[in-house]
Formats: sequence, structure tokens, C-alpha cells
Amino acid sequence: MKKIALVAVATLGLGLAACQDNAPDNNVSTENTIETEAAADTNSALNATDNLSAAADNALDAAGNSVSNGANAVSDAAADVANGQDNVAGK
Repeated sequence: MKKIALVAVATLGLGLAACQDNAPDNNVSTENTIETEAAADTNSALNATDNLSAAADNALDAAGNSVSNGANAVSDAAADVANGQDNVAGK
């Protein structure tokens, strides 16, 4: 009976020794996770800002191209009118 009691006490002692408080490790892990997620959110926001900036640049380029194309069309029309007048005048 003494052997059984001794084995039981030893087993319980080992069991209690194995039950360590992992709270500090868990806190570090949680902090690392929060920092990683914050960095990912920051990078995502920066990428979105870069994409918006590129989209705005593209829109301005497109608007500039449209104005230039309109100006070219007016110039071409004026040249056509001048050519038509020259043709009518026999030049």
C-alpha cells in the first residue's frame, strides 16, 4: 500500500510540475499577433493610398488627353474649312 501511495504522490507531483503558468508566453504571442495585424493593416492602407493616387493620376492623364484630342479636332476642322475654301476658290 505504501508503494501505491508513493507512486500516486510522485505522479501527482509530476503532474503539478507540468502545469506551468503560460500566461507570459501567451501575452507575448498575443502582442506579436497584434503587431503583425497592425502592420498588415498599415501596409494595406498605404497600398490603397498609392492605388488611389495612381488612379487619380490616370484620370488626370485621360482628361488631359481628351482636351488635347478635342483641340486637335478643332484644329483639323479649321484646316478642313480652309482647304475647302481654297478648293472653291480654285487655288
